[in-house]
Amino acid sequence: MATSRTTCAIAGGGPAGLMLGMLLARAGVDTVVLEKHDDFLRDFRGDTVHASTHQLMDELNLGAAFRKLAHQRIERLQVVTDDGPFTLADFTRLPGRFPYITFLPQWDFLNFLLEEARRFPNFRFVKNAEVLGVTTAGRRVTGLRYKDADGEEQELRADLTVGTDGRRSAVRASAGMRPRVFGSKMDVLWFRLTKEDGDPGGMVGRLSDGQLFVRIERVGHWQAAIAVRKGGYEELRARGLDRFREQLAALTPFLAGRLEGDLRSWDDVKVLDVQIDRLDRWWRPGLLCLGDAAHTMSPIMGVGINLAVQDAVAAANVLARPLRDGTLADEHLARVQKRRMPPTAATQRVQRFLQTRFLEPWVRGEGKSTTPVVLRALKRVPPLQGGPARTMAIGLRPERPDPMLR
Repeated sequence: MATSRTTCAIAGGGPAGLMLGMLLARAGVDTVVLEKHDDFLRDFRGDTVHASTHQLMDELNLGAAFRKLAHQRIERLQVVTDDGPFTLADFTRLPGRFPYITFLPQWDFLNFLLEEARRFPNFRFVKNAEVLGVTTAGRRVTGLRYKDADGEEQELRADLTVGTDGRRSAVRASAGMRPRVFGSKMDVLWFRLTKEDGDPGGMVGRLSDGQLFVRIERVGHWQAAIAVRKGGYEELRARGLDRFREQLAALTPFLAGRLEGDLRSWDDVKVLDVQIDRLDRWWRPGLLCLGDAAHTMSPIMGVGINLAVQDAVAAANVLARPLRDGTLADEHLARVQKRRMPPTAATQRVQRFLQTRFLEPWVRGEGKSTTPVVLRALKRVPPLQGGPARTMAIGLRPERPDPMLR
C-alpha cells in the first residue's frame, strides 16, 4: 500500500470539504481533498445559496465572479392553501446587500470552489478516491485509507483529518462516532418538471387536503417535491403513476398538460430519506467532522449548504494558524465545535418543531382545509415576514473569514 502525507486530509468534496480546503490553501496549509466520485453531477442535491453565503463570497473577494454563475433569484417564499396565497418569508426585508436567496446547481458551486482552490500549489484534489476509513495510532487519528481510481488501496497521513463525507460518513463510522438520531416521520419525493413561459414564478408551497407540494423556480425548469409519510413512497407507487400525476395536477393545475411527458416512469422520482441527527462530539484527537457528517439537517428551510459552509469558515478561522505553524492541539478542535454547535442545535430544534407540529400532521391528513394560524398572522402583519426570512437566509450565527483567509 502506497503512503503519502499532507497537513490536512479532507474526506469528501462537498460544500464543507471544498470550502475548508480552499480556505486552508489560501492560508498556506498543505491540503488534500479526497472525493469518491469522478464529478459533482448528481441530481437533487441541496442547491439553496443564502444571503449569508453571498456575503461570505464577497468578503473573500469572490462575489462578483460567483454571481456570474447561472442562478435563480428568489425574493419571497409563498405558501398557497385552499384559502389563497400567503407569504411565509419576505427576503426583501433582509438587512445588507443581499435581500434574496438564490438557487444554483450544487455542481456549479462546487466546481467554482474547486477552481479557486486549485490556484494554490499547496492544494490537491483527488477524484475517484473512495475513503475506506481512518488510520489510527492509539486514540489518535493519523489519516485516511482510500481506494484510488485503479482500485488500489492507499494511505494518506495527516496532522488533521476532517470528515465532510456526508450523512453516511465512512470517516465518522470508522472512527466509532455515532450520531444521536432525532428521527422523522416524513420523506420527500423530488422530481423535475418543465417550466414554460407564463408560469407563475418563485418558490411556492402548496398545502391542500393533507398534501404538501413544493415547486422551486430554476433556470429552465421547476424543481418540485411532495412530502409523504415515512415509507409512503411504496404505497404511492402501488396506486400507480397515473394517480400520482392526477394528484399533482389537482394541486397545481397549470402543470397538468406536461406531467405525462415529465414523469414517464417512477425512475423520474427520487426519494429523500428525511432525517435529523447530530454528533454529541464532533472530534477526537486528530479528527474533526463537519457538515452532514457532524449534523444531518432536514430539507426544511434549505439550510444544508449554508450551514456546511459556515462550519468550514469557523474551522478555517480556528485551525489555519495552528496547522500552518505545527501547533495543532485538541483544544482547537473543541473550539470549532463550541462555536458551531449552538447555531446547529438551535436550527435543528426549529426544523423539528416545524416538522412535528405542522408538516407531519399535515402529511398524515390532520391539516385538511385549514390554513395554519401563523400564515394568517404573517399576512395580517407583513413586517413579521422578515423574521422567517432572516432565520432562513442569514442564520443564527453567520461566520466571517479571518483576515488571513481573505
